[in-house]
Amino acid sequence: MEWELLRGVPAEDVRRLLEVARRRTFSRGEVVFHEGDPADSLHLVAKGRFAVRVRTPLGDEAVLALCGPGQAFGELALVSGGDAIRAATVESIEAGETHAVYRREFERLRTDHPGVTDVLVAILAEQVRQRDALLLDAYYAPAEKRVLRRLRDVASMYADGVVRLTQDDLASLAGTSRATVNRVLREEERRGTVALERGRCTVRDPDGLARRAR
Repeated sequence: MEWELLRGVPAEDVRRLLEVARRRTFSRGEVVFHEGDPADSLHLVAKGRFAVRVRTPLGDEAVLALCGPGQAFGELALVSGGDAIRAATVESIEAGETHAVYRREFERLRTDHPGVTDVLVAILAEQVRQRDALLLDAYYAPAEKRVLRRLRDVASMYADGVVRLTQDDLASLAGTSRATVNRVLREEERRGTVALERGRCTVRDPDGLARRAR
């Protein structure tokens, strides 16, 4: 498959990395790793979608990100020490598959082929870019706009436009309340932009949503 986040990295280095990776499959609802587990591997997503969740100081669960095909999670495991632990829990929200690159194999590969370091740099750079954009949103965009933008982003990950997340999950992604998400979605439903169902919503007018999310 084509890895958007590795665009510009020599194909040979990507091939070498995938050769040492281990194929892992996950069923819907299966946890890849828990917050606090030893951090020992990077996961490149080949199929499915994975939710990155953390516990808040109040004990609630918040969704930080949703990763789909061509994206990655757990990248800090390859640059952290051997006693590093996971900062979040990652769960498969549908049947999925990843290529898991373990730290030990990556270090051996990097010794023989230093160029594969560029793969890790590209992944880290993309993660920083995405988090900077989210931080800018959190500081300067109103809650309603953040909801529309996160809905737009998640819907773009599904060919059918069906967002298989609860309103609580969408609220976590947007950094706002469920009540705000519900109000925004009801307004969009009246406009014909989305159709709401229990536990999911379908984006019927992605172009209209994108315009309103600007």
